[in-house]
Amino acid sequence: MPNETAPAALYPTYELIRAPYYREQAVQYANYWAYRRNPNYYSFDQLGGDCTNFVSQAIYYAAGVMNYTPTYGWYYISLNNRSPSWTGVPYFWDFFTTNKGPGPFGHEVELRQVQPGDVIQMAIKDPDTFGHTVLVTDLLSENPDPDSIIIAAHDRDSAFRPISTYSYHMIRALHIDGVRYLSAGTDQRTSSGNENTSSSQPQAPSEQSETSNEEITSQQQQSSTTPAESYQEPPAVG
Repeated sequence: MPNETAPAALYPTYELIRAPYYREQAVQYANYWAYRRNPNYYSFDQLGGDCTNFVSQAIYYAAGVMNYTPTYGWYYISLNNRSPSWTGVPYFWDFFTTNKGPGPFGHEVELRQVQPGDVIQMAIKDPDTFGHTVLVTDLLSENPDPDSIIIAAHDRDSAFRPISTYSYHMIRALHIDGVRYLSAGTDQRTSSGNENTSSSQPQAPSEQSETSNEEITSQQQQSSTTPAESYQEPPAVG
């Protein structure tokens, strides 16, 4: 399990500021890239699956903040320099449900409580192991159920797909509560580095705008107190 004290140890002198999670941006990104591969990220289609990598990209596009805590954080710099939680199904869940440091965070909810921009994980191949991650993109009912919850995903690439079309053994839902960033740095949601919590119109996803996010990643890496380490891919990639 993740070490919940790790973020505090990495960022001991910084105050964490809570900011909104821009759900519309996550949904736009997921729908745009559902049948494509963003060239700014490695595709894990041949390395166990690309589903969690895809969802991490969408959430980062909406959150603008990574967590560079070695081993226990949530970040992507390159194929060999990323956290297990960026691409691994169980590690993703563990990070989001225990994160006390920079980056997005959330908690488990019932399926009927999800919102667009939230995350669902399913056990499909192995009945005892969650192995697939998808992003909620729409709700067709005020009382969400598997027929009305619409998702986008990689691995069995999908967009505008109801959860009910999956054959799963187990299912769980993650509500993203918000985002934290370091007060000593910048709010990386804008390329100018200025705090921007008032905009209600997210920018449409595109290769050009994602390149800006890569530049932002470089800025974030420089602002962290400890460089990110390199890791080999853990099991249960999805």
